[in-house]
Amino acid sequence: MNNGLDKRNIVITVVLTAVILLSSQFLLPHQKPPAQPPAQKAQSTVNAPTAPKPESAAQAANTPTDVAAPGLDTAAAKQTRQAALASSPRVPVDTPRLKGSIALKGATFDDLALSDYHETVDPKSPAIILLSPAGAPDAYFARQGWIAKAGGIKLPDQNTLWTVPAGAKLTPSTPVTLTWDNGAGLKFERTISVDNNYVFTVTDKVTNTGSAAVTLSPYALISRSGPIPQSSTYISYEGPMGGFDNGAHEVKYSSIEPTKPVEYNSTGGWVGFTDKYWLTAVAPKDQAQPLSARFSNAKANDADKYQVDWLGADKQIVPGATASSASYVFAGAKVVRLLNAYTDNLHLPHFDVAVDWGWFWFLTKPIFFVLDYINGLVGNFGVAILILTVIVKIIFFPLANKSYVNIHRMKQLQPEMAKIREKWGDDKVRIQQETMALYKRVGANPVFGCLPVLVQIPVFFSLYKVLYVTIEMRHAPFFGWIHDLSAPDPTSILTLFGLVHWAPPQFLDFLNIGIWPLIYCATMFLQQSMQPPMPDPMQAKMMKWLPVVFTFMLGRFAAGLVIYWSWNNILTVTQQYFITRRLDHVKQRVPA
Repeated sequence: MNNGLDKRNIVITVVLTAVILLSSQFLLPHQKPPAQPPAQKAQSTVNAPTAPKPESAAQAANTPTDVAAPGLDTAAAKQTRQAALASSPRVPVDTPRLKGSIALKGATFDDLALSDYHETVDPKSPAIILLSPAGAPDAYFARQGWIAKAGGIKLPDQNTLWTVPAGAKLTPSTPVTLTWDNGAGLKFERTISVDNNYVFTVTDKVTNTGSAAVTLSPYALISRSGPIPQSSTYISYEGPMGGFDNGAHEVKYSSIEPTKPVEYNSTGGWVGFTDKYWLTAVAPKDQAQPLSARFSNAKANDADKYQVDWLGADKQIVPGATASSASYVFAGAKVVRLLNAYTDNLHLPHFDVAVDWGWFWFLTKPIFFVLDYINGLVGNFGVAILILTVIVKIIFFPLANKSYVNIHRMKQLQPEMAKIREKWGDDKVRIQQETMALYKRVGANPVFGCLPVLVQIPVFFSLYKVLYVTIEMRHAPFFGWIHDLSAPDPTSILTLFGLVHWAPPQFLDFLNIGIWPLIYCATMFLQQSMQPPMPDPMQAKMMKWLPVVFTFMLGRFAAGLVIYWSWNNILTVTQQYFITRRLDHVKQRVPA
């Protein structure tokens, strides 16, 4: 095998490996859970809950079937968000991370904004609005309640107006208590508290002052309608999901049929909606109780409306007795350390996988934790990426050292290779034999030179995933013009990097190459100049254009990734320079 062919194979191996690893998250779908796994069939015990089915309009008030109730929200569908908020008296919510209110009509969590996160990198831009009331555009809300299997029991529903003490305000230090009397022997009390982050605890009590026993089951739901935000790629999952005793399950929007909800039975668990950076979820506080979870879809006002809900076990309340049920509502950002803490402290199964670490989680998670730790020391995720690159280079130094020694040997073989080709002309078989014999005599391996690149491709991919899916990287600045490491370099060669103010047409978007991608291109050319020259002119041209091709590939990637690869190239060139310089002082002779 001649040196040119070896080089070509190396290039093909590197490029194909990178393409396979990167495209796998774009092209391959996530595992789809079966609609009803055999291990999750409904239990036949007396207290085992069963998922509520769509019922008639008359029954809808007593079931968590907002999504299935005919004509839901039709009258208020054209309200603005402000008008919808004004349609109900409210209890203000004020925490270090959340601002908004809870509607007393239906006791609904439907007005929450995230104080720490804004729509753009400008801290003066509007805060991210997570929840919005029914009837408003993009309605998105959570609600709890009770279901009675027997008919004729008046229970609080989405139209119930709860009462609260005057001046009540929900803060981490001041919970609020809502009350409602059905006038037929049942008194309802709901106490809501909130921590300093994103979890509300809702404690419901029902006192039976009547003369007959009643059986009620607690439930909680999250309803979502309007255009559903979904990623344009398969890099991370966004949509309905839940964590149960047999694992976490992702239920794609497209897989939920209006007439066929997806159901799971479990001991403990949670259900919710996960977006790229945000999460809403509901879960019973008692994770030892059986529950039935449901993912459903219906049409409302010619738009899809999705709902996730859970239904708990029956509770019989005899006259004079009180029954209680507690649940959690999470509404906030997918901060990794918080999700981990809630997973452990609230005993929510698989809650931490709401961050989609991907199939290579065993690399992605450690890389994130290393970056997060370094960021805690230096206060800049960009600098943390630079330090991580140095750590990776140190870890792979023994392999890199052998690779550079091998490259140096390959350079020394160029005259001998030329002699072999000159001697044997077009006899490719003999050239291959002589070449392999020459490699064996000097201990050279043409494939070994690409190993440092190959082993770093998983690191490259994992960093790409971290930059894309973790909220910690969102709007994380570096230096200069990079204000968001998770977004592409905002500069562009088409605007002369900001000197010319115009909006390039969309068909020129592929030319939107920023300063950092050009720095990457320059470092790749520099690194290429230190490789052995290729004897085949065609292959030499291909190698010459490879930095340009990779520059356009990385041009619209996250700036943090381009900074990593550019810095990695600089370290590689520096490392190779000193190793090669040392080897140049060692006289080596090709064995005869």
